[in-house]
Amino acid sequence: MQTELTGFTAIIGIDWADKKHDVCVQAAASGKRQSYPVVHKVDKLDAWARSLYRQYGGPIAVALELSKGPIVSALQKYDFFVIFPIDPTTLANHRKTFTLSGAKDDPTDAEYILDLLLKHTEHFKALKPQSVEMRTLMTLVEQRRRLMNDRIRLTNRLRNALKQYYPQALEWFDRIDTPLFCDFIKRWPSLAQARRARKATLERFFREHNMNRKALLERRMTAIKSALPLTLDEAIIMPYRLQALTLVAQLEVALASIRSYDDEIATLAPQHPDYGLFSTLPGAGPSLAPRLLVAFGEQRERFANAAALQKYAGIAPVTERSGQKHWIHWRWQCPTFLRQTFVEWAAQTINKSYWAGLYYYQQRAKGCSYQAAVRALAFKWIRILYRCWVTRTPYDEAKYLKTLQERGSPLLKMAEVA
Repeated sequence: MQTELTGFTAIIGIDWADKKHDVCVQAAASGKRQSYPVVHKVDKLDAWARSLYRQYGGPIAVALELSKGPIVSALQKYDFFVIFPIDPTTLANHRKTFTLSGAKDDPTDAEYILDLLLKHTEHFKALKPQSVEMRTLMTLVEQRRRLMNDRIRLTNRLRNALKQYYPQALEWFDRIDTPLFCDFIKRWPSLAQARRARKATLERFFREHNMNRKALLERRMTAIKSALPLTLDEAIIMPYRLQALTLVAQLEVALASIRSYDDEIATLAPQHPDYGLFSTLPGAGPSLAPRLLVAFGEQRERFANAAALQKYAGIAPVTERSGQKHWIHWRWQCPTFLRQTFVEWAAQTINKSYWAGLYYYQQRAKGCSYQAAVRALAFKWIRILYRCWVTRTPYDEAKYLKTLQERGSPLLKMAEVA
């Protein structure tokens, strides 16, 4: 057994599932193992955990494929459990070593998980939960991002439905993911209904939605009254009108939910002492600043250096070598939301940070695609932010530009030549 596990009275491997979990328990003193299933019910899990403590005492090491989820939340209630997350890909590759056919069996997987922790302890870190506030904020920003995906999906479907019978509505408004647009479609879900509306009614509607620009209002009125129908076929108009109204109702729920999440995040995020490090960053704003705060977290010992964070976030590319050949490719295994956070924020800095804009256009001039150039920019930013985070020093654009100038940065020299 590895030195790192010396203090544990028992070591457990768990292959989790929705309704039951297969566990393999090894006593530290005797090395004897026993395997059995545990039903995923609160009372059953509680009885199982307490029976383990009565039998072995504590602390007990638990290895499983998750770092969060119902089973992790259930086990974290007990201070005698120390959880070691195992990456699913690591387990899959370990399984292939012994089962070339690719066959999978839950009880056997529990043993494989246990063996991985016992034989390669140095590669796995115990799960150290962050504060309640940080974990709450982490869940909020992830859920909000999924709601944003729902909004995009719904607006795409709504746009497609309107194109089938009522494309003029898309021309009259700059955006369709707004309460104004949703209310307009609910009030006048077809061109025929919109054209029948009296001018005074339309004017009152737009004023109630704080749209008071006279020139724009007149253009909309003229466009509505002069619009020609795409089709008069009720077999097309009726079903797509119903679909548009259905999608608008769903979109309104999504928009209201996003606003609710924004309110909660805006209340919670500024309370964290590190929030000031991210709220003042170029392009961060109320949406990305909390995500960047969550990306770094509050455990400064978590990443040994900036390179460790770059690799963990999937921003650092992977270099492979074999014989006389070597190639660089995209890092496949990483927390997707974390990578999205850095890439999406880096894209916002192109027009808000002088050096970031220079670097981005330099990468594009080299032939990089948009995504590759933004990832390269995110790679640069992580090094800067890591230093700010570790030293608790807010980023200063003027100070950083001065440093680049003192070092004779080729980036600034290129700008001078241009």
